[in-house]
Amino acid sequence: MRWTRGFKAGVVLAAAVLGLAACGGGSDQSAAAGKGGNPIVVASFNFTDSQILAELYSQALEAKGYPVTRKFNIGSRELVYPSLKSGELQFIPEYQGAAISTGFNQDAPKDADSEHAKLAELLKPSGVGLLNYAPAENKNTYIVKSDLAKQQGLTKISDLKKLDKVVLGGPPECGTRANCFVGFRDTYKLNVTFQSVQEAGPRLEQLKSGAVTVIPVDSVSPPTADSDYTVLQDDLNIVATENIVPAVNQKVLDERGPDFAAAVNAVSAKLTTPELRDLNKQVDSDGDTVTDVAKGWLSKQGLA
Repeated sequence: MRWTRGFKAGVVLAAAVLGLAACGGGSDQSAAAGKGGNPIVVASFNFTDSQILAELYSQALEAKGYPVTRKFNIGSRELVYPSLKSGELQFIPEYQGAAISTGFNQDAPKDADSEHAKLAELLKPSGVGLLNYAPAENKNTYIVKSDLAKQQGLTKISDLKKLDKVVLGGPPECGTRANCFVGFRDTYKLNVTFQSVQEAGPRLEQLKSGAVTVIPVDSVSPPTADSDYTVLQDDLNIVATENIVPAVNQKVLDERGPDFAAAVNAVSAKLTTPELRDLNKQVDSDGDTVTDVAKGWLSKQGLA
């Protein structure tokens, strides 16, 4: 799971996990070849764009005649991966870099093709395959207030050396991670201190007030498109790419065949980062439902 994300309140993870056994996706209830048969069990992590992505793929598959069972809001990879391996869950939109670093505790390559190849290799022993990755990615991104950026000429993280002191506000994990505080200190060689702020909303308030200089946000979150904030280029590449990629139980891939893969890949091919940001905004800021947002996007793309 990506550690900068703010999670929806009221998710009952234990209930989600206990419910997996009844979802009809176990190895003894595997999907029949082609269309029809037992539903394909599509899962999501418990944050907005993961739910949107899972819904996009679910509706696109249903439009092609594939039955789907949704198991959304499950939680972290620690909960998802064992069920994906067992076949209780069969499909989840993943984030390549985070899947490698968090799911397998390994260093992620810095480009999407290499990440795809490495993640495929890591997942193969678990009986999980990858389809094509999307142009869209959701990665940890660093923002400062735009008035400070203009005053000091800040366009990239290394420009923070222009400041006498930098305060990085982030979740507790940030303090020990190479793609956050440790990277600011050791890779960028900044005079930086770390302030732990657990939730995304309060971190943004700390940035607004000037209590912190810079914070991590998701690259598809509304602040990245807000003129009040400036996204700093990660010029020394401490953050891996996070292209969206469908991870699918290999048995499902084998049994469903090339038409299934083509239906999924058609969605991935159309997904861009700005579009994913807009989809997130429609849900988180405008209050539209994930179902309606996904339906509208697929219709616009001619995929449903």
